[in-house]
Amino acid sequence: MKDIYILGIESSCDDTSAAVLRNGVLLSNVTASQAVHEAYGGVVPELASRAHQQNIVPVVDQALKRAGIEKEQLSAVAFTRGPGLMGSLLVGVSFAKGFARALGVPMIDVNHLQGHVLAHFIRESDDNHDQPHFPFLCLLVSGGNSQIVKVNAYNDMEILGQTIDDAAGEAIDKCSKVMGLGYPGGPIIDKLARQGNAEAYQFAKPQIKGYDYSFSGLKTSFLYSLRDWMKDDPDFVEHHKEDLAASLEKTIVDILMKKLKMAVKDTGIKEVAVAGGVSANNGLRQAYRDYAKRYGWKIFIPKFSYTTDNAAMIAITGYFKYLDGDFCSIDAPAFARMENK
Repeated sequence: MKDIYILGIESSCDDTSAAVLRNGVLLSNVTASQAVHEAYGGVVPELASRAHQQNIVPVVDQALKRAGIEKEQLSAVAFTRGPGLMGSLLVGVSFAKGFARALGVPMIDVNHLQGHVLAHFIRESDDNHDQPHFPFLCLLVSGGNSQIVKVNAYNDMEILGQTIDDAAGEAIDKCSKVMGLGYPGGPIIDKLARQGNAEAYQFAKPQIKGYDYSFSGLKTSFLYSLRDWMKDDPDFVEHHKEDLAASLEKTIVDILMKKLKMAVKDTGIKEVAVAGGVSANNGLRQAYRDYAKRYGWKIFIPKFSYTTDNAAMIAITGYFKYLDGDFCSIDAPAFARMENK
């Protein structure tokens, strides 16, 4: 049987990434990050797309070299079609189309969010089979999305609940910015929270029906509380940043886990995964372990390198679609926002 080599390309935001799989096993995963956005406190779309244009060729070249294959051995090219920043997506989509057409191989379009969920199926060796069984529940938490997903199959995912406003990662980044801690806020808050008292401060927890989330109220509560405290002590943040970070993190984790626990109880599904950039947060990971112990869940937590945007998750999704012959046409456009697929 001929080996199946899939090249995955991810360019939805500010990371340019390329990965190569052979028969579903990861051979390489190369990512170029963009430090240029730190000075602006957030991703600047125009700067991001320019950086992708500079990075895409060397990143793909390195991915092929580290995989030890020639481009002519590729069976297909998988790429993130959306959602994401349109300018960033267009760089990856355009490159993938040109590259696949030049090689005469099929193209596979991948939904970025579907890729995050399927990151749990990335294998680094043939004997690595510690993967969730269908159906399983996945809490997908990132800078742009907070969702509880029922995963019936690789190509059959049902969103049970999602944020109606800000995502969890977005709330963390904005609160970090208000505190003057820098960007991206996630890793900074995570590090400070390890040294703080999570019970020091109380912030609003929005009461939303069902499995949906809301984080805008928490963000407002945090902002107003900080404003009031700083009236009495202008250096309040500096004096209490560890406790503030720990209390913020605990509030967000509590909100996320309460809805997830409800979904597990209602569906009876006890295989529970977490995915997306915020799944790198140590507080959330510990909460997963605690809930697993308390409620008998079987949990799946991805390696740190597979939590943020990466091409390995695009490649594994592409591999599943390749096996099904699920290819896309040359005129498939990128999409910035979620579409029903």
